[in-house]
Amino acid sequence: MRMQWFHNYSAVGNSLGLTALVVSIPIVFLFWALSVKRMKGHLAGLLTLILTIGVTTITYRMPVQVAVSAAVLGMLNGLVQIGWIILAAVFLYNLTVESGQLEVIKSSISSISTDRRIQALLIAFCFSAFMEGTAGLGAPVAVCAAMLIGIGFPPFAAAVLCLVGNTQPVPFGPLGVPTLMMASVTRIDDRLLARAVGNDMAVLALLIPIFMLVVLAGWKSAMEVLPAALVAGGSYAVTCFLVTRFLGPELPAIVSSFVSIASLVIFLRFWKPASLWRFPGDPDVASETRTQYSARQVVLAWTPFLILMVVICTWSIPAFKAWLLNITHWVVNIPSWPLLDGIVYRTSPIVAKPTLYAASYRWEICTAAGTAIFLASLLSMMVLRISPVRGARVFYKTLHQMRFALFTLACVVGIAYVANYSGMSYTLALALAYYTGKLFPVFSPVIGWLGVFLTGSVTSSAVLFGKLQQVTALQIGANPVLTTSANLAGGVTGKLISPQSLAIACAATGMEDRETDIFRKTWRYSVMLLAFMIVVIVLQAYVIPGVVPQAAHGLAP
Repeated sequence: MRMQWFHNYSAVGNSLGLTALVVSIPIVFLFWALSVKRMKGHLAGLLTLILTIGVTTITYRMPVQVAVSAAVLGMLNGLVQIGWIILAAVFLYNLTVESGQLEVIKSSISSISTDRRIQALLIAFCFSAFMEGTAGLGAPVAVCAAMLIGIGFPPFAAAVLCLVGNTQPVPFGPLGVPTLMMASVTRIDDRLLARAVGNDMAVLALLIPIFMLVVLAGWKSAMEVLPAALVAGGSYAVTCFLVTRFLGPELPAIVSSFVSIASLVIFLRFWKPASLWRFPGDPDVASETRTQYSARQVVLAWTPFLILMVVICTWSIPAFKAWLLNITHWVVNIPSWPLLDGIVYRTSPIVAKPTLYAASYRWEICTAAGTAIFLASLLSMMVLRISPVRGARVFYKTLHQMRFALFTLACVVGIAYVANYSGMSYTLALALAYYTGKLFPVFSPVIGWLGVFLTGSVTSSAVLFGKLQQVTALQIGANPVLTTSANLAGGVTGKLISPQSLAIACAATGMEDRETDIFRKTWRYSVMLLAFMIVVIVLQAYVIPGVVPQAAHGLAP
């Protein structure tokens, strides 16, 4: 007979609070390792993974082999599902460097504006949102950070800006997956949920461009380009509000980012900042823009990213993905993951009765976002006339450049899987819900924030805590649409400090083992944005509840 192991969310002294206190040790350790000890990312990730396995096996009496199996499954998913995207994205960027086209790209952006604040708006806010809407899963940070470095931004600044700038499109990228997943988990109508999340993200979109510029240049310098920030954020916010209200969750990030880019470029034809802001040590603007390139040269230089957008948009079409899968059948499928599937059961109050927590592995090679980006890289090699041998050398160089970052990524996703399958994530969320009571809506964004810190994914946070948000809201008489949308809204602020996001940012910017430095910079921004979202949710819960749509019992008809 196969082993069965049941979650016990109050394993320590039959106390939920004590259990939450004990199982939070790995989280506290990871914070300490990154922010105080300044430990290298791959070492902090490995030690935290080992500690998580140890704490969960001792606290919950989870079989060691089951915990290790969950960690291996998570590490494999981290490397293949996410790492493949980042590797392909950085490879594409390195090809543009190898071909010498980066100087042309740099010049073309400078022709719109040589002001670093405007360049940050165009790439870290507008273009990043487009990438989130089409690819997601780390590609926006990877591609946009690499682009910023290519036009002269310091790697550290590029990483931080892209982490801050890539927030408001996250619930709707790629193609609304996080919001659709929350709707699937809770059975709340996806259009109602999209409207609620759209309200939150429209408000956040007004703040993020300004906030990002303050992070970059300080308050005074940010205010000098306030009109441009308001155009970028305002056009995104209005479009996001309208799309989520009338079209649903699939297209807000894509359509809103396109409108934002177009609006900002048009606005800059009629408005320029009073003073030019550059980094200390930046080359003189005159010498930087001295070379004049023809329209054909500019188009050629941007071709890799144009190809990338076309390929990713094509790959995002469900019908195309289904067709591609049918003709290739390139799938790695392990329907029952060894030593894990059929063993772990979730229990009350997460589920009404003990329910099997299935474990499987599936990688659709051809339809994966990383494969799409890699194909765009191969097509770009042809356009840029890079030989296969030369391209192979660039790929090997990219792999070597990212080796530690990929290992860190694997470790942190492994931690997330152990936290999920052991019940650790549920214990922490249940404790928060229990001890907050009627104030639970105030803390709903915090649960989403915690879920993204643990898993690195707003979608995973929705899977983890969506049902908990809904059920708890119904128990205290709150609107479940509010609490579930708050989970997504809070989750986007957790992306700034998620170890997975930090690993991606370091990989994209060539800053091996600088996760600690980025964390020390971004954690305060994450907390500030979380506090802002809490204020928004409090207003919606207690002051203007009518702005959040209601659903009968929180369920779809």
